[in-house]
Amino acid sequence: MIEKQEELRANAQKLAAPGKGLLAVDESTPTIGKRLALIDLENTEEHRRAYRGLLFTTEGLGEFISGAILFEETLYQDHADGESMIDKLGKLGIIPGIKVDKGLRPLPGALSGETWCNGIEGLVERAAEYYERGARFAKWRAVLQISDDGCPSQLAIRENAWGLARYARAVQESGLVPIVEPEILMDGAHSIERTAEVQERVLTEVYNACAQNGVFLEGSLLKPSMTVSGADHADKESPQKVAELTVRTMERCVPASVPGIMFLSGGLTEEDASIYLNTINSIPRKGPWSMSFSYGRALQQSCLRAWRGTDLDAGQKALMARAQANSEASLGKYVAGSQPSAEESLFVAGYKY
Repeated sequence: MIEKQEELRANAQKLAAPGKGLLAVDESTPTIGKRLALIDLENTEEHRRAYRGLLFTTEGLGEFISGAILFEETLYQDHADGESMIDKLGKLGIIPGIKVDKGLRPLPGALSGETWCNGIEGLVERAAEYYERGARFAKWRAVLQISDDGCPSQLAIRENAWGLARYARAVQESGLVPIVEPEILMDGAHSIERTAEVQERVLTEVYNACAQNGVFLEGSLLKPSMTVSGADHADKESPQKVAELTVRTMERCVPASVPGIMFLSGGLTEEDASIYLNTINSIPRKGPWSMSFSYGRALQQSCLRAWRGTDLDAGQKALMARAQANSEASLGKYVAGSQPSAEESLFVAGYKY
């Protein structure tokens, strides 16, 4: 029996509150370095602190963002003014979360390129320390890919589903709401129908594993990919088709007791991420969950470009624009093009962070 069930339930509902979503700021040190390089900044602790401090001091951000997923460095970091990043988030009404996986490893016995996620050993103890620091939810990213040579294999699906379920149960023991993230990469030329087929297999396996591990679903969240075709597919599907197949897939596979489905952006442009989410929330559905967002690149690209290391006001204004856009999209109220966005593609093949 998980002791903190009511706290887990309450926090999961807060994170999935209508009109709010998650800001994913959990890039590893090498990955945030690649982001900073886009604006010609060296990857130093000072620059990382300055950028994340910009995000966490954006007045009014808590109107649109319920939680922020942090990298371990940030969880224990202080702002330049001496106040902790955790306290900065608290002043905005944003719940701190923490990335707890230790990254991807090649999966022995599986097909070429398939991976499993490392970090289970000692996780209960680490999660307790994160809870003590102020974190109230956690994230673990498993990655699967679709290819012509048979990926994802059943071995990869089963191993990653089991890892997600074990993680979810482990962090719940310490009071953290688990975000379960079985990401299916956009890499490839497969059709949207093929994506839907694979997603159904993956999500079914994930929730079977969660049942076997005794995961308290009411105190958990799901972070899946939207159902889209491969990045190299000849035709780009309409937002309507993406929304219809995404909703169908979720309704076939996700238990009603899960409070929220917080979609990842997965390399979509800022504007597409908002338009697709808006369409998902504009069509009829039977599922009871909140369907919102947990975006990293699709919330931060405009912000980074506007900030450029010096212009705090411009960076925060850009962040607020995309946060508001996605808040409106989670309610089915976003008007395409009504907020400025970065037009560049955010897709990165084999994305790791």
